[in-house]
Amino acid sequence: MSAHGILHSWRFRWVNFYPPFLGAGIRVLHRESDDYRITVRMKLTRFNLNAVGTHFGGSLYAMCDPFFMLILMQHLGRDYTVWDKSATIHFLKPGLGTMRATFHVPPKTIAGLRTRADQGEKIEPLFSVDVVDEQGTVIATVEKRLYIRRRTAP
Repeated sequence: MSAHGILHSWRFRWVNFYPPFLGAGIRVLHRESDDYRITVRMKLTRFNLNAVGTHFGGSLYAMCDPFFMLILMQHLGRDYTVWDKSATIHFLKPGLGTMRATFHVPPKTIAGLRTRADQGEKIEPLFSVDVVDEQGTVIATVEKRLYIRRRTAP
C-alpha cells in the first residue's frame, strides 16, 4: 500500500461504485486533502425509498457505516487493528430530499488514540455523526463504537 494509505487506495477511490452504495445512491462528495474529514450525500430515489415515501433507515445507516473506521485506518496505519464494534442510529425526523453526513476525526483525537494503543490498551472510542437534510435539519444521529488495538509492540 502507498504511503498515503487506504483512503488513497484503489478501494477507496472506487467506494462510490460499491454495490450497496450504488443501489442506495450514496456518494462520497468530498474528502479534505488531509483526509480527516469526509462528506457523503444520498439523494432520495426509488431505490432507497421506504413504504411511507421517506428515506429507508437502512440506507441512512449505510451512508454512515465505514467512514470513521476508514479515517482511523488511514491515520493510524497498518500497525493498528481498527474495527467497527457496534452502532446505533437515532431517527429524529422523516428523511426527504438529499441527506448529507460529514465525518471528522481531528488529528489531536487520533494522536490520543495512538498513544493509548501504544501503551497496550484496547480502545473503544465512540464517534457520532448527524445526518442532515438540505436545510441543515438533523434527520438522524448515528453513533459508532470502534475497536482499536496496536498489532505489534511499539
